[in-house]
Amino acid sequence: MTRILLIEDNEMNRDMLLRRLIRRGYEIRIAVDGTQGLAMALGDPPDIILMDMSLPDIDGWETTRRMRAEAALREVPIIALTAHAMEGDREKALAAGCSDYDTKPVDLERLIARMNQLLDQSPQT
Repeated sequence: MTRILLIEDNEMNRDMLLRRLIRRGYEIRIAVDGTQGLAMALGDPPDIILMDMSLPDIDGWETTRRMRAEAALREVPIIALTAHAMEGDREKALAAGCSDYDTKPVDLERLIARMNQLLDQSPQT
């Protein structure tokens, strides 16, 4: 079973993704901010991370950079998720260390396809 760490501060977004991904057979752990997400990822690295970029304490850009600085997390795929998609955000996410980028509201089929593609390429799987 694929283990996903969802780092998302918005309760509605968390609940929607949580329910839909569990129904698809994924194991989901949730963090509500960057600090908690980093600690959870380091404590038990997931197979993939879904990273909201607009987090309240440490934003998703910085959380991703900190994760990539950790040997245990360097190869874990990270998909940036943002509702405020602006020109250059995809490049900024990739430069911070994200493996891919997607916009909200989340198109679940597109997100799962991206997740599967990254997991197929990941040396951890």
